[in-house]
Amino acid sequence: MSRLLTLAALISVILVLVPLAVTAQQLPTRRTLTLEAAKRMAAAAEAEARKNNWAVSIAVLDDGGHLVYFQRMDGAKLVAIDIAIRKARTAVYFQGETKALEEEVSKGRTALLPIEGFMPLESGIPLIVEGKVIGAIGVSGVTGEQDAQCAKAGAAALGVK
Repeated sequence: MSRLLTLAALISVILVLVPLAVTAQQLPTRRTLTLEAAKRMAAAAEAEARKNNWAVSIAVLDDGGHLVYFQRMDGAKLVAIDIAIRKARTAVYFQGETKALEEEVSKGRTALLPIEGFMPLESGIPLIVEGKVIGAIGVSGVTGEQDAQCAKAGAAALGVK
């Protein structure tokens, strides 16, 4: 009788675990942005800024638009804090560079402006790996073109565009 109970218990466990294993195999895998990678990107963006004597704020966000890492260089304007974060968030949400959105708004497409947190200014760069957005970097503190130069240096440290 005890052998029968042991066999029944074993079969029950197998019946529970097999569907779990099949389900786990069906779950997608995805790349995520780590804190280490975000720090490496911010360091590269900062190095580009220092090389040119610029004081900027640098924000690195994950694929949900949440802050992973932020730094404000000495002397960077206070307003650059919010702008850098919003540029990166806009790049995540729109899955593209914010420069393209800036161009759209300058052409008169102002319907985008009321979107909460929207920042259609150059230098929000999405981080795209294997065709998927895993986050974004945003830089603010100098001109849009200069901010973008720093953001692109940061993205390059991750090995993306």
